[in-house]
Formats: sequence, C-alpha cells, structure tokens
Amino acid sequence: MEQLTDLKAILHSKRANIYYLEKCRVMQKDGRVLYLTEAKDQNYYWNIPIANTTVVLLGTGTSITQAAMRMLASAGVLVGFCGGGSTPLFTGSEIEWLTPQSEYRPTEYVQGWLKFWFDDNKRLSVAKAFQEARMTYLKTIWAKDRDLKAENFLIDDSLISTALNGYSEQIQSANKVGDLLQREALLTKQLYRYAAKTTQLDGFVRERENTDLANGFLNHGNYLAYGLAATTLWVLGIPHGFAVMHGKTRRGALVFDIADLIKDAIVLPWAFISAKEKATEQEFRQQVLQKFTEHKALDFMFDQVKQQAMRDDWL
Repeated sequence: MEQLTDLKAILHSKRANIYYLEKCRVMQKDGRVLYLTEAKDQNYYWNIPIANTTVVLLGTGTSITQAAMRMLASAGVLVGFCGGGSTPLFTGSEIEWLTPQSEYRPTEYVQGWLKFWFDDNKRLSVAKAFQEARMTYLKTIWAKDRDLKAENFLIDDSLISTALNGYSEQIQSANKVGDLLQREALLTKQLYRYAAKTTQLDGFVRERENTDLANGFLNHGNYLAYGLAATTLWVLGIPHGFAVMHGKTRRGALVFDIADLIKDAIVLPWAFISAKEKATEQEFRQQVLQKFTEHKALDFMFDQVKQQAMRDDWL
C-alpha cells in the first residue's frame, strides 16, 4: 500500500486538476483516492491523482468516506460541497471549504497582509493594484489566445479597448472602494454586452438565478475560479475575511477579490462561446479548466497575492 508520505510534492500553483463530481461515492482504496460510479451491470472506479489536484467539488448525490478525507487533507486538497453543476457552494453567499488542517503553512504573507489591511488608503491601493493586474491579464490572454481570436474575441476591438482604457483611468481616480466597485460593475456590463454581441446571444441579461446556458456557465466557471482563489489563500495562510474590495461583512470576500483576477479573461468569454455552441456542462468545464492550465491562472493568482502582501512600501 502506498503510504501518505510517498506522495510526490507538487506546488499548489503548478497543480493541474480541479474535480467536480456528482452521483458517486468518494473513497480510499489500496492507498489511493477513488470515486465509484454505479452502472446497470457493474460499478466503475476512477482514480483521483490527489498530489496534482487543488480542489474537489462534491455535487448532487455524492458521499465521501473519512479515509478519503484523510488522504485528501494529507495532500493539501480543498474539498467543497455544492449543488448541481458546481453551484452554489453550500452555506449561502459565503465561500466555505473543508480545508486541510496544517500548522506549518507560511506566516509571512498573512503578517504582511495585516500590515496594510487596517489602513483604508493602503487597502484601496491594493484593490487598485488587483484591478490593474486584472486588466493586464485580460489584455495578455485575449491577445495571444488563438481560440478566442477564432471566436472573434479581439482585444483590439474598439469597444473593448475603449472600455478597458476608460476603466484604467477610472481606477486611478477612485477615492474609495465604493467608487471602484461601481466602476468595476460598469466594466463588467460592457464585457457582457460585447460577449453577447460577439456570440449573437441577443437579449442576454446577467442574473445568477436565470436558467439559460450563458448564465449557468458563468455561475459554473466562477465557482471553479473561487476554488483556485480559495486554494491560493489557504496555501499562503491568509484568511478569507481580509478582503480589499468586496464587502467586509462577508467572511469569504477575499476569495471573490482574488477570483476576479482571472474571471473576465477566461470564464466570461468561454461561458458565452459554450452557450452559443450549446455545449454540455462537462464540455464547458473541461474547456475552462484547460484554459486555466494553459494560461497559468493559478500561478498568476499566487504571484499577485504574494506581491501585494510583501510590498516594500509598508514592510
């Protein structure tokens, strides 16, 4: 039997897998974590390579054994229970995860984070830096992704360039987080409008509760991004409550802040493209996860959080 200590260490920022499972049983067998699906005539076991996995989302009709949870925790895998299609994460509007308990995660990043967090101006400065990074990431990904270009998502389109350039100017002029949130919401509406026009999804309205494909895929992709963000914060030892932009009364708000770094660049366009093509949830999920890996989304999140936590101007 493979021992827990035999697992090859892979940095979380380099891990490739996020799993969404439904209608199955997750268990430990012969030193591995498996999920069991029941067919008409026989059962099928599928292996989860836990050393190369960041997040496991357990959807409708799932169960997990204590032994499997022990192995997932030993490999530093975050586990979340969610509804069908990976949304919503249970506990309502908060982002909650079953996080591995480790006393040996780094302390330098949370200490650096707290050095600025209680100062409104410094917290606003970090929020602005995240928004600038978000714009830079979007421009970079849309400029080099051949698949997006083939779908006519063009970074040099006048509508996009005008929206992004205008937002970059507004970021610097914002005097409080509320101003930044208002301007960010306006930019997001412009991106939705552009994506809907590009994919010919006329009449699209962003509503989390709507059952159309585009809204469903946006919800689904966003929760996958939340998984990466939660992993980033857990590994760096920063509690989810120390947000810089989203509501300070929401315990998981920093997860939203970090997920926003990549959502517009990857989740948004592929949600609309997949809706146009009438893709299945599984096809959409595979596409988004492939793009997360291709464009090193998790690496980018780690780099941005570490950079802000260790800024020289307040160490």
